[in-house]
Amino acid sequence: MRAVRFHSFGGPETLQLDTVPVREPGADEVVVKIHASGVNHLDIWLRIGARPGIEPPHIPGSEVAGEIVRAGEAVQNVTVGQRVAVSPWVFCGACEFCLQGEESICANGHIIGTGPNQGGYAEYITVPASIAVPIPDSLSYDAAAALTLAAITSWHMLYRRTRVQPGEWVLVQAAGSGVGVYAVQIARFLGAHVIATASTKEKLDRAQALGAEATINYGETDLVDEVKRITDGRGVDVVFEHVGEATWEQSIRSLARNGRLVTCGATTGRAGKVDIGYLYTRQQSLLGSMGGNRLDLQHVLGLAERGILNPVLDTVLPLEQAGKAHERMAARAQFGKMLLHPTE
Repeated sequence: MRAVRFHSFGGPETLQLDTVPVREPGADEVVVKIHASGVNHLDIWLRIGARPGIEPPHIPGSEVAGEIVRAGEAVQNVTVGQRVAVSPWVFCGACEFCLQGEESICANGHIIGTGPNQGGYAEYITVPASIAVPIPDSLSYDAAAALTLAAITSWHMLYRRTRVQPGEWVLVQAAGSGVGVYAVQIARFLGAHVIATASTKEKLDRAQALGAEATINYGETDLVDEVKRITDGRGVDVVFEHVGEATWEQSIRSLARNGRLVTCGATTGRAGKVDIGYLYTRQQSLLGSMGGNRLDLQHVLGLAERGILNPVLDTVLPLEQAGKAHERMAARAQFGKMLLHPTE
């Protein structure tokens, strides 16, 4: 099969189109012919060597939708010919966290494309049948791939971790990102008022079209002051954070009393300062959130099928232009998900 691999850690130029064998499925595995593969910032971390345990040459990619073309003899939950999205977390099913349904923090698990297995920048991928989730007939492969890792992460953060309630205010940082475009929509679906931040008017206008009631250009306006102005001095109930060091202190300062900050990433750095006195005197909560499980994927696919969740696509590129997609993501030029097509 054709696949894009990085042969050394470094810039986008390390991504090369190769011909590699398709891995034979085990008894409980399936081979998926990939129709669309998502590009995630995680792929950049892998490429530059910021994630341990990866040895080049390696195929990145954690967001996959396609058709099952082979199945091991023990597979029962899906069949050859079925259209599926691949839930990104490979999990053991036996540890205390898996038994609680928390597959994304499995003590023995990993994300597709980040562990010993190869990822989705390819024509085929071999994965455990347990993480192959059927795609509703009305959704395209592109829509399904765009909803996997990014949308379930946003759903998990807002629905499961912070339990957003109707009438609450939610601040979505970097609303033009893959997780950001879904956070705006999910928060609105849950009945919240949404403030979206971004770096350009175009992104803010598009976030508003997705449901944001107010927007803030964080490059031109003091974020905390503007949040307080919009909320009549109160602050927001929930901050959806994933930017990291560059926005961390402002995010905390934007919270109301009893507010919750939830984060799934640290794109701009991991060093976030916390004023402990400010935190406890205002009775605020800081929450981490790691992806989501198969049920979360079923939920977001169902919301998209019903027209509630819009799979926002930025760019669709052929597989061999993966490096171009990485450059666009690093420049923070995208709004929504970028996809790769193995064949054009």
